Parts: sequence; structure tokens; C-alpha cells
Amino acid sequence: MTGWALRRTVAPAEAPLDLTSAKKHLRVDGTDDDTLISSYIDAAVGRIEEHLTRQLVTATFRLTLDRWPYGDEILLPRPPLQSVTSIEYTRSDGTTGVMPAGDYDPDVDSEPGRVILGDGKSWPGDQLTRASAVRITYVAGYGDAADVPETVVTAIRLLVGTLYEHRESVVVGTIAAPLPQSIEWILFPYRIWWF
Repeated sequence: MTGWALRRTVAPAEAPLDLTSAKKHLRVDGTDDDTLISSYIDAAVGRIEEHLTRQLVTATFRLTLDRWPYGDEILLPRPPLQSVTSIEYTRSDGTTGVMPAGDYDPDVDSEPGRVILGDGKSWPGDQLTRASAVRITYVAGYGDAADVPETVVTAIRLLVGTLYEHRESVVVGTIAAPLPQSIEWILFPYRIWWF
């Protein structure tokens, strides 16, 4: 894709790992480090979502494209796809159009999810603005926190533990890695490699 951008417009209502579970894993009883541990949970979830190129808990995204694709499908980043809310576009005269939902089919079974033109349908033929003309709003994620695969939650726990135990960014005598090798190994089956 040329000329595209992805923005999360509605954040998840909860994290895949809650503070109580993280503290149990860390064997922390008091509340002195609650803010710190919560920030580690946020960092771990964000890093793992980036590594996997997946959305874990339900969120809403807007994919913006400069033009319609040449083929009959548009891949949607951050699987798993739950639903497509709308496909809007801006004509060269500045007016907005909405593609009828009956003209396309959301493919929620593929990973990544995609929008496929319906039989005998085509992308709107209107002349588009030069940039950010097509906007696809969609919902992605496994569902609630309880729906996130336990393997992924385990990786989040391990990363929170690593961040909590090693609070400095540099440890002399070691080699830094994007993620600890054990976490990458656990996450390997869930990673999407296309974006």
C-alpha cells in the first residue's frame, strides 16, 4: 500500500493483564508500586501488540488510504478483525461519500482481516482528493481481556516481570534484545509478519 496511515480511534476498555494478577506474578503485596506496575503493564501490552502486529483487547481503528486499491480487496492491519463499521471517501470537490455496506464483504476469518468487493461490485469511481481520500473504520481484537489467548497473557506477565526486576535500561555485560528470547519464543505462533 502506498500512502496509508493507521490510527486507533477507540482504545480498549481494559488491559489483557490486570494489576492484581500482575502483582501476584511479581509476588508484591503492598500498594507502593501500583502506579509503577500499571505503567509496566501498559508498556508490555503496547510492546507485545507492536511485536505481534495484533490488537489484543477490542479497539476501533481507522485505516486511511490515498486511493482505492487496484485489486478487489483491502487488508486491514491489527487482526483479529471483528467488523467493519464504514468505508468513507472524499471526492476531489471536498464532498464525502459512503460506500454501501452491501458492496463489500468483511472477511473476519482471514488473518489479517480484509474487505473484499461484493460480486459484480467495484470501488466508487468518483475522482478522489490527492491524499487520505479513503477511510475505513473497523473493530479489531480478540474481545474482552478474558478472550486474549493465555499464551499471550503469559508473555505479558513475563515482560512485566522483566521490566519490574530490571528497572535500568542498560545492564553491563549483557546484550540488549528487542524482547527477551523466551518471550519471543512464546509469541512466535501469534505474530503477523506482513506489516
